[in-house]
Amino acid sequence: MIAKAQQILNQTFGFQSYRDRQEDIIHSVIAGRDCLAIMPTGGGKSLCYQIPALVFDGLTIVISPLIALMKDQVDALRLNGINAAFINSTQSASEQNQILNDAETGKIKLLYCAPERLIGGANPLIHWLKRCTVSLFAIDEAHCISQWGHDFRPEYLALHQMATAFPTVPVMALTATADKLTRSDILSKLGLRNPGIFLSSFNRKNISYTIEQKSQSFGRLMDFLMGHKDDSGIIYCLSRKSVESIAERLRDEGVDALPYHAELDRKTRQENQELFQNDKVQIIVATIAFGMGIDKSNVRFVVHMDLPKNIESYYQETGRAGRDGLPSEAILFFSYGDVQKLQHFIQIDDNKEQTKILKKKLNQMAEYCQIDTCRRQYLMNYFDEAFPDHCGNCDTCLTEFEFEEATENAQKALSAVARLEQNFGMGYVIDFLKGSKSKKIHAHHRQLKTFGIGDNMTKESWQAFFRHLLKDEILIQNGFEMPVLGLTDRSWEILKGQKPYQIKKVKTKESQKAEGENLEKALFEKMRSLRKILAEGESVPPDVILSDASLLELATYLPKDSDELLRISGFGIIKIEKYGKDFLKVIHSYCEENQLNSRIHYKKRVSPGKVNKITDTKTESFELYKKGKSIEEIAEIRSMASSTIEGHLAGFVGKGIIPIEKFVDIKTQAMIHKAIQQFGMGSLKMLKENLPPSISYGQIQMVMAKNRS
Repeated sequence: MIAKAQQILNQTFGFQSYRDRQEDIIHSVIAGRDCLAIMPTGGGKSLCYQIPALVFDGLTIVISPLIALMKDQVDALRLNGINAAFINSTQSASEQNQILNDAETGKIKLLYCAPERLIGGANPLIHWLKRCTVSLFAIDEAHCISQWGHDFRPEYLALHQMATAFPTVPVMALTATADKLTRSDILSKLGLRNPGIFLSSFNRKNISYTIEQKSQSFGRLMDFLMGHKDDSGIIYCLSRKSVESIAERLRDEGVDALPYHAELDRKTRQENQELFQNDKVQIIVATIAFGMGIDKSNVRFVVHMDLPKNIESYYQETGRAGRDGLPSEAILFFSYGDVQKLQHFIQIDDNKEQTKILKKKLNQMAEYCQIDTCRRQYLMNYFDEAFPDHCGNCDTCLTEFEFEEATENAQKALSAVARLEQNFGMGYVIDFLKGSKSKKIHAHHRQLKTFGIGDNMTKESWQAFFRHLLKDEILIQNGFEMPVLGLTDRSWEILKGQKPYQIKKVKTKESQKAEGENLEKALFEKMRSLRKILAEGESVPPDVILSDASLLELATYLPKDSDELLRISGFGIIKIEKYGKDFLKVIHSYCEENQLNSRIHYKKRVSPGKVNKITDTKTESFELYKKGKSIEEIAEIRSMASSTIEGHLAGFVGKGIIPIEKFVDIKTQAMIHKAIQQFGMGSLKMLKENLPPSISYGQIQMVMAKNRS
């Protein structure tokens, strides 16, 4: 049998040798022994039961959780001349009967089915199997049996009945993602008998892991894709809506991309998947519904636009890159807002224990994104595998760090927690620090002298800062359902000025003196002075003219003309017309004096993508506007509210087609900008409630659209 297995490996599957633990696993199963095989995604798990299935005389039953996975496996086997079939709810009764007849008469070697079809229902397959010669049970995605796993499925719990009904038939459990606790659960709940346990290394050394902040993620994605024009990749999004939006924006940018999610009709999903697998489309944008069982070896990158729910999912999805062993990349865009969003999705009604497990896994996923140590080591340790503290192939190992003095901000944060008597969570404490006008801030808290002392930083910056304090154990979180911030001995040392506090941060390009990206500090100060003069002339705050970020770019890349100014963040056509000459004059003078040239060629291309989708109804409103009609006249012609028409035109403002000044004067813009800085752009209603009544929803939408662009 061993020789036959080698022959099948060579002649049927076309491989010259086994990989990793494949040979040991196959030999164990052929000897009739139960086994648990933990192999990384792309490690060749399928061969571990497919080869024994062809060695044995009888039928192999493969239990698989997904219809799509069954079909892919069966299609691949048939292409290799192997008689395989699946049985599931997509087939008619007559189709199912024919498949069962073929299996009973020995025409089929491998039969795939879902666990509920094997054990549950009125006519479970396990009874029918008594008519057949069953040689092997293979349980794929075996982690689904464990409540400690990331994808617990109650129907898997009934699979232990196989060992009772077929005591002499070996059972093989396979998974790519199982920590020590999950592995123990699999062995126990399946009732495996004296099993062989085979653990392969989880290290996918050819994959480079990178975490980036989520702000401006689409522009960063475009930068990445411009360097991978001929590569195949998967882009994962959390929702169907995000999948459609990203796929459409990519196509608008000339990138060959198709969507894949559960709400597409079956034919479209199948066509898109086949186009991707056949290299007729380079990129698939998908929810996690895509990829289970996909064996495409030349995927060069996997990008997560949203945070996965747990390390297991992340590891499994990134593992779809580089199955051919060639260098590949895994990029994740992280925002702590994703953590808060996912906390609502992982609640399981009437199962507090399972909810607690899922929350812990989500927090570990968030922790992975925020570490400043080797990411590969974190992943390996998560799966109970020892690994050195430097892999040389993740962003943290390839990045220089520096320490930033942060004692004053730490004292502000800790003082706020102390004044609030350690009774509130992070969100409330940050709103308190920021001096929020929200009604949720208790009236007596507004009287405390620490109220509003943190207005020097944005809400997002404070969120990141508090996460540093938690990571460094300066603060702790107490409670599970509604965690509140608590102080430690180290907190009081910093509060009393006995010890300083520093944050470990990535070295900026300025501090690394990257070629062509040296900030000209003297020029930066000159432009700050110019901005102040222009702002006084307009009677607006300086950052309404241009943000500090825009000034930094000007002082770094030294644009020489209006075309190059368009590459600078914050410069649209209107601002170039109004202020471009003034800033260019200062830059020209400085460059002549210091014998410098433009450095705009060092600036990465950041695509704004589609700011607002321009639909037919919006275009109709725009056409009437071009004919000189006012908003009120357009509203009357179209029998719509004026606010609706303003919303239509906001899309054209965001794209720079209509100057925003046509609808919103610069002072009103300044007021809206200030509200956005305080409350963010998450709630239009909140912004409206905190602005003068004279400012309309439409005007707010226009400023928001302009901001997004």
